[in-house]
Amino acid sequence: MNHYTFAQMTPGLTEQFTVTITPQMMDAFAALTGDCSPIHMDEDYAKGRGYPGRVVYGMLGASFFSTLAGVYLPGEHCLLHSVECKFARPIFIGDTLTVSGTVTHASEAFSEVEIKAVITNQDGKKVTRGVIKAGLAR
Repeated sequence: MNHYTFAQMTPGLTEQFTVTITPQMMDAFAALTGDCSPIHMDEDYAKGRGYPGRVVYGMLGASFFSTLAGVYLPGEHCLLHSVECKFARPIFIGDTLTVSGTVTHASEAFSEVEIKAVITNQDGKKVTRGVIKAGLAR
């Protein structure tokens, strides 16, 4: 876990991590949310819609923005204020995702930083984009 302070959160600071999506993650997300849409749950249904397999929940992928902020950038001192995300392309079970964030702005008045976040798959294609706003104790 990183321990960046507000003073260290300067524009251009970047952190990243990787994670591989497993069937167990999908099952746990379904159990937590109750989202039983067949596109996420039924392999044959997803294939019938033209996908190679079950489509990973967009919010499961986007949940890694919380990990990015709470563990990596800024880490321990983070209080998440907001996350705005856009889903660029589907994620599939077995995909290895690189979650990266770059500080774009730091507001002294609110002790808040803005982080441009991107999730790319193993082929280098953007699957999710986001803007994270996080507060930090001084």
